[in-house]
Amino acid sequence: METDQATPQTIDEYIAAYPTDVQAILQQVRQTIREAAPDAGEKIGYGLPTFTLYGRNLVHFGAFKHHIGFYPAPSGLDQFEEELARYAGSKGAVRFPLDEPMPLDLIRRIVLFRVEENRAKAAAKGKKK
Repeated sequence: METDQATPQTIDEYIAAYPTDVQAILQQVRQTIREAAPDAGEKIGYGLPTFTLYGRNLVHFGAFKHHIGFYPAPSGLDQFEEELARYAGSKGAVRFPLDEPMPLDLIRRIVLFRVEENRAKAAAKGKKK
């Protein structure tokens, strides 16, 4: 679901550009990510709502005509490959249909995995948040 508006500067602006029913889904996804990664930062990256942690992208998500795209990096998809098999996707993305309930618990678990992955990479490089 693409809009004709200029690129949003915040996640709030991004979400506000969609119809009310899609806004509610986007807010659920955002809240799920926020709860799983409370220390993560928010920004718009690649034109999508993006969460960052330890100086790295954690996950991206966005609304499209028939689905919510979720982008947890290929490693996040590989780790949950069996549970994600029922959804369409690509190397770094999965598409959750808008006409089905959002798999919020699965999203939460993927984010927790990515938090640990980012933490380990930061520790290996001696970086801080």
